[in-house]
Amino acid sequence: MIARGGGSIIFTSSFVGHTAGMPGMAAYAASKAGLMGLTQVLAAEYGRQRIRANAILPGATDTPASITNAPGATAELTTFVEGLHALKRMAAPEEIAQSVLHLASDAASFVTGSAFLVDGGVSISRG
Repeated sequence: MIARGGGSIIFTSSFVGHTAGMPGMAAYAASKAGLMGLTQVLAAEYGRQRIRANAILPGATDTPASITNAPGATAELTTFVEGLHALKRMAAPEEIAQSVLHLASDAASFVTGSAFLVDGGVSISRG
């Protein structure tokens, strides 16, 4: 990236360990918080070389690997997970991809070291 005159590094982190803690998720939260530290250090170290580093922090996303699509998952589980979000739904994968495209684009040319919440409000929702 330095040889090419810059670029954009985009990590996938989580709101867990950033804006929320959840029981039983200590290792996950610690790893995601560490990733945010790495993001900030890379942004500070390589900004002069026109390399930006950011992280997206997605909420629940409706993918085949989602807990709501696991064997034995129920409609009640899906309703519960959706209800955790202020928007009362999960993201489509394309919505998460759009946030990455934004961070990679010139529209985000002054964004670096950021935790970009793309979480449907799960980190602020209380019911």
